[in-house]
Amino acid sequence: MTNYKKNIKKIAKHRSEFKTDKMRVPANFFMAENLFPKEETFKQVESIACNDCLFHASAALPDVMSKPGRKNASGTTIVSKDYLLPQVNDSDPNCGMRLVKTNLSEDNISEQDLDKLFKELVYKVPTKTLVGTKVPYDVIVDLCRGGTKALIKHLNIQTKNELENSQGNGNYFGKEISKQELFDAIPKLYLHFAQFRLGLIGAAGNHFLDLMKVTEIVEPEIAKKFGLKKGQYLFMVHTGSGILGQYTMYTYTAKKREHLSQSIMVRLGQLTFKTTKKEVYKKISKAIKKHMSGDESLLKYRADSDEGELYMTARNAASNFGVANRATIIHNISETIKKVLDRDPQMDLLYDLPHISIEKENHFGQDVWVHRNNTSRAFGPSKMQHHPLFKETGEPVFIPSSMGTDAYICVGTDKNTESFFSAPHGTGKGVKVSESDVPKNREELMKKMKGKGVKLYNAQSSRTIEQDSSQYKDVSSVMEGVEDNGIAKVIAKMKPVSVIMY
Repeated sequence: MTNYKKNIKKIAKHRSEFKTDKMRVPANFFMAENLFPKEETFKQVESIACNDCLFHASAALPDVMSKPGRKNASGTTIVSKDYLLPQVNDSDPNCGMRLVKTNLSEDNISEQDLDKLFKELVYKVPTKTLVGTKVPYDVIVDLCRGGTKALIKHLNIQTKNELENSQGNGNYFGKEISKQELFDAIPKLYLHFAQFRLGLIGAAGNHFLDLMKVTEIVEPEIAKKFGLKKGQYLFMVHTGSGILGQYTMYTYTAKKREHLSQSIMVRLGQLTFKTTKKEVYKKISKAIKKHMSGDESLLKYRADSDEGELYMTARNAASNFGVANRATIIHNISETIKKVLDRDPQMDLLYDLPHISIEKENHFGQDVWVHRNNTSRAFGPSKMQHHPLFKETGEPVFIPSSMGTDAYICVGTDKNTESFFSAPHGTGKGVKVSESDVPKNREELMKKMKGKGVKLYNAQSSRTIEQDSSQYKDVSSVMEGVEDNGIAKVIAKMKPVSVIMY
């Protein structure tokens, strides 16, 4: 194994620059040395930076880590001036989080009521299941091409600020595209499946629904503007665009299928694909085949090409579905609270953000394509002038760790230029365990969670134990680097109270 440490130059306590002779651009690591990832992660970062299409530098946030079957490390931001790079992002467009305020607090609802609620939510907000909230095919088509507003109308969603406080206003096109543009980019078969797949957390090991309690207000002035109070309960959802996003991205990128079902469904989608852009799609298929059979360089589409346009249409449509999925989950929680507890929680969206995204942004005076792979956008006030509140505060950012540790509500700052205004979406798995108490089985995990005052629901998967806090980096150490580097400013701290995960 190569000794990558000799290629690391310390810039500050919580920042280092990594650069080997092979790399075309350096990689900035925004963390202290004790939070550095495994050697395999440095190898991946080096491999990506060897390509000649990257702009300025790559960024590795504190939760950076390699993942099996991925070409690029999670927790990175990769930027190109002219190219879209499908392989640097995980195959789940708009995997992301949302945080929703309620009128519930430790003063007006009991532990017994919360337990009663979550025992019902296990069924109303399912993890692994075939059918979630079913909607008509036309609604799926409309929300993919025009955003969450189509779903709001169909489900009568009452969440306050649903569109205003969703990144991109719940529509990553910024307009409404035609049905033909959508059908040219995504096989109709996938859209038909999507009819049954809203409202699901999914079977990914780290996707969750958390009831959070605000435990500390750090910046009272901004917290007041956000409507946050100590003791208040909020719902945090972490999930993505499901099989619609995954199948769609497998259609456009060179990546081995992880499951037989994926191979079958992607093949069926290809066979039934009635796109009018057949020649463009042939070029895409040819490029994918080349990169699946020996070409180790990055698959890339020129952003101004027909291939790039088709890819971004597919990606934005799937991203719209990701927002709609989280909007459906919150709607279903609200309806369940009304039914089970006979009260209206008055759901109010603080923010919905993706942490797998590709967006055109201006950095260092140039328009570039920013690929965030499990990192969140964290614009400061000067880049949020289009928003009536966030232009004063900065863009909200949420940084949870595990299901049993503190989570942080933050805002972006204007100082975070070198990471392209990116923030970590968590703390990431550590090289070594971070605690002495390491559960060996589900029973020990449940006991540990109970000792922390957290109730874990569902959690039938054998992978749940991997989400224990001992497997993650120390969140307080991560947050020191976040604030020291000007990545984000902490507004309030939360702790999980009730958790649903696969």
